[in-house]
Amino acid sequence: MTERNWNSLLRNQLDAYPVRDRLDGLTDDEYFWEPAPGCWNVRPRGTGTAPVQAGAGSMTIDFAFPEPDPPPLTTIAWRLGHVIVGVLAMRNASHFGRAPTDYASFEYAATADEALAQLDAEYATWTAGVESLGEGGLFRPCGEAEGPYAEYPMAGLVLHIHRELIHHIAEVCLLRDLYLHTRSTRQEVG
Repeated sequence: MTERNWNSLLRNQLDAYPVRDRLDGLTDDEYFWEPAPGCWNVRPRGTGTAPVQAGAGSMTIDFAFPEPDPPPLTTIAWRLGHVIVGVLAMRNASHFGRAPTDYASFEYAATADEALAQLDAEYATWTAGVESLGEGGLFRPCGEAEGPYAEYPMAGLVLHIHRELIHHIAEVCLLRDLYLHTRSTRQEVG
């Protein structure tokens, strides 16, 4: 049996399923597509539900606190924005040297290609950061950046982030399938 360490096993958890490949060819129409009324999306700043943030970029993500019940359906753009910022960038800033960021000040992508480039950059920072932990770093506490989970080991954070990535990217893939099938059905009927 080939000797493996926990760090490489955790990193391979994501690499074993090349879901990123399913995002290739994402169009701007798919990226911003709203499959139902009232979707949360990425929009020009000042036109959606997000508060206007002085000095921030031209695009922002819809959000509200407290979140409505039931929460709105979210678009591919929104879900990718959540993955890029909330799942990866904020953790990269807390643990792997990335500049601090948050949902309100982040410069969201205005195109699908820009979003995929942001995703790739944050993913590369995350995977390099996890690799830099080595074996011992996986067992150190996460620290205050993780709030009530501060004493949990970094391995627990890595597992959590990987679950988040897997399930949110799977949701994006499902929305892509829905977009494709609703568009082709409409074209065939029309």
